[in-house]
Amino acid sequence: EVRLVESGGGLVQAGGSLRLSCTDSGFIFDGNAIGWFRQAPGKEREAVSCILSDGRRYYGDSVKGRFTISRDNAKKTVYLQMNVLKPEDTAVYFCAAFIGLPDTLEGFSRAIDYWGKGTLVTVSS
Repeated sequence: EVRLVESGGGLVQAGGSLRLSCTDSGFIFDGNAIGWFRQAPGKEREAVSCILSDGRRYYGDSVKGRFTISRDNAKKTVYLQMNVLKPEDTAVYFCAAFIGLPDTLEGFSRAIDYWGKGTLVTVSS
């Protein structure tokens, strides 16, 4: 059974940092794309970033220059380092897996095969 488990959410002040982790307890990590979405209250789910097994990384415009995605293949874990956090980054962050290697973040967001349950990030002003 594929299971994506997120951790690392919490409350932080604006300008602060958090690091989210997503661990794959199944068999989808190798050869595929893993990434993050977020959903703020009353808003649509938004693709944040993803990283492919070949190392390519994609970022949404709203997080470029502030967020960094990375992966540890031995641990089957993807990290999202979030710096210079803003109140508008407040959302539930979901880990997601795409079976394949998308060419863009939009491509990644169109066909997610597995979802985590989410972790809440709250940025206070």
